[in-house]
Amino acid sequence: MNKLLSNRINALEESATIAMAQKARELKSKGFDVISLSLGEPDFKTPEHVQKAAKDAIDAGTYFAYPPVPGYPELRKAIAEKFNKENGIPYGPEHIVVSNGAKHSLANVLMCLLNPGDEVVIYAPYWVSYVELVRLAEGVPVIIEGSLDQDFKAPAELLEKAITPKTKAIMYSSPCNPTGAVFSRGELEAIADVVKKHENIFVIADEIYEYINFTGEHISIATMPGMFDKTITVNGFSKGHAMTGWRVGYIGAPVWIAKACDKMQGQFTSGVCSIAQRAALEAVTGDMEPTRKMAETYKRRCKLVLDLLSEIPGIKANVPEGAFYVFPDVSHFFGKKDGEITISNANDFCMYILNNAYVSLVDGEAFGAPNCVRLSYAASDENLQEALSRLKAQLAKLS
Repeated sequence: MNKLLSNRINALEESATIAMAQKARELKSKGFDVISLSLGEPDFKTPEHVQKAAKDAIDAGTYFAYPPVPGYPELRKAIAEKFNKENGIPYGPEHIVVSNGAKHSLANVLMCLLNPGDEVVIYAPYWVSYVELVRLAEGVPVIIEGSLDQDFKAPAELLEKAITPKTKAIMYSSPCNPTGAVFSRGELEAIADVVKKHENIFVIADEIYEYINFTGEHISIATMPGMFDKTITVNGFSKGHAMTGWRVGYIGAPVWIAKACDKMQGQFTSGVCSIAQRAALEAVTGDMEPTRKMAETYKRRCKLVLDLLSEIPGIKANVPEGAFYVFPDVSHFFGKKDGEITISNANDFCMYILNNAYVSLVDGEAFGAPNCVRLSYAASDENLQEALSRLKAQLAKLS
């Protein structure tokens, strides 16, 4: 019956991370001991003080009505203050729109900025939804790639070459999902220098992994001279505050873009869950020690995973500087066999490991890097050690 569906939905790819997680759940439901390293979800619980704020909001009995479309005024004010204090970006509440997760924020921005045929330059490897969200907004994704030996960060020269009269936006994440790469100040300044040459090009900076940054400094491109009015900063509470299920994201943007997103959201979803907003208010204003401890744990796990991967012949990986992923190149195994199965590509690699070692990874093709796979280390040390042991043993069977 797909012929009765819209061209829009038929052209839309399923999220690869969600699809792999579903396959892992199916195997697990059949009794197999599957270790899932495919989803980008913290394995920590939401901090207790944030949970308490949500309970208090319910008990108060005053947060049961529809909330304002762009978010409660006090939450928008607190987010603006966070931007000023932590990022050095002079946003006010009028620049802030709170949405149902950072993915929703990205969708709002793209739907508001793009006309059919407008181009968006996307840094690859990229988060799986970027390309599909651009296409859903009838835009055209233009991909620029950074190699593993460049820490997957495409140089500014490639950005310059990719820009055409149809270019409307540049989109990247830093720290990056899936590579863990972090743009340095110099690299962001080089991007800004290119963008400032073009009057009607904007940067969509996805900073959702801001607090999981091992470099000691998070830098926002909106702070650079001439970039405040040309940048939409996207962030949220899912990663740094372990609030994935609460679904609260936000943008800081020029007022005219924020108003457009408010208008768009008013027709699609209206405001974010009132109780989740009260929890988010506590997260952005309250104790940050749980967030710091989570980041320290991720940094330690990153080293653990890299050390274990280094023991597997044929695996090549860069050293992530943030987020909670490793993105190794596994092309060494393409063309190899175990007697029955031939590994032709990264998808074959992932399915081979899932069906034989019961470890779920994500094919790099979905991230714009077909030689790689994404491994999330948002898992316990024990699970990571066991998963990498299984991976090593299973790959040793290939020749």
